[in-house]
Amino acid sequence: MDGVDFRVVVPARYGSSRLPGKPLLEIAGKPLIQHVWERAGQSEAAEVVVATDDARIARVCQAFGADVALTRTDHRSGTDRIAEVIEARGWQRDGILVNLQGDEPCMPPALIDQVAHDLAGHGSAGMATLAYPIRSRSDLFDPHLVKVVTDADGYALYFSRAPIPWHRDELPGGGETLPQTVRFLRHIGLYAYRTRFLERFVRWQPSPLEMAESLEQLRVLWHGEAIHVSQAEVEPGPGVDTPSDVQRVLGFLGLGRG
Repeated sequence: MDGVDFRVVVPARYGSSRLPGKPLLEIAGKPLIQHVWERAGQSEAAEVVVATDDARIARVCQAFGADVALTRTDHRSGTDRIAEVIEARGWQRDGILVNLQGDEPCMPPALIDQVAHDLAGHGSAGMATLAYPIRSRSDLFDPHLVKVVTDADGYALYFSRAPIPWHRDELPGGGETLPQTVRFLRHIGLYAYRTRFLERFVRWQPSPLEMAESLEQLRVLWHGEAIHVSQAEVEPGPGVDTPSDVQRVLGFLGLGRG
């Protein structure tokens, strides 16, 4: 791949309904946010910034050497937080930003590079993301795993927590195997944006579909903008949503129990 100039912003907030203080949760002797920051630093990104509204997170990040942007406390999402960082730092309007969520300590750096390169290669898209094949019926029906369907050129048609596409003849029949005549894809929550696209996005109100599914990317499709979706070159490891996820992360990192 030819070089692509991009930056990574890692949004991190202290509040979490299921795991308060999540960015500071210790995993193998380091706070969760440090693992994420280190992953980003192994990518091709020209710059990595942690964006947070919490002084406790900022102090910890500065202690391990991260570049930290302290943002407002009233943002609805990490995307809005990223937009504030762009404006505050005066980053160019034709730049590419990757949103690496602060609870993804097992995100392969290769995927951070891939999503940035993918956006750079699709000029009609304001945003790019990744997906990975679903191979089990339980994953397809899991509402915590977001599904995506695309057109022939890889542009997103819809994202949902429901099983999509719904195979009318085979899915109602039960069984363990999935139909082989259609592709099922799990969405990976890693995003690349064009700076000028984000300027528009943060001015839009949440759409009805977005609120129904609790999926921010549906706001983009609601407004007729394009999201390009590539199949991830490697499968990402687990994120951290609950305390039980910590053991899965340790296993993925090869650190055993800790």
